[in-house]
Amino acid sequence: MIFDKEGTTTTILQEKTSLPIFLQNLNKEYPKLIHDNIIVNLFSFESLSADDILEFLQLSNQHRNSGKSFVLVTDKVSYEEVPDNICLVPTLQEAKDIIEMEEIERDLGL
Repeated sequence: MIFDKEGTTTTILQEKTSLPIFLQNLNKEYPKLIHDNIIVNLFSFESLSADDILEFLQLSNQHRNSGKSFVLVTDKVSYEEVPDNICLVPTLQEAKDIIEMEEIERDLGL
């Protein structure tokens, strides 16, 4: 598992593993990331489905309820295929932009 911390945001990616193992590792490392905004880079997975993305829903909800951003990044599943309460974007730049907008909203109390 690779962590790239930039300010208050940590980007996570994993190469050469299955999605269940990636999720298991992410849940194990989560206590170290609880105070950061999180971007999960899923580009290393050759195929993903909407059901695969839903595997992140519980962790996403937990993290977002604590007042931090949680964004998944892949171009293999459209954001239209997943529920609105999970944040999915096709590029890393869009993930950074979402986090920036959410930070502004939190600062303004929206």
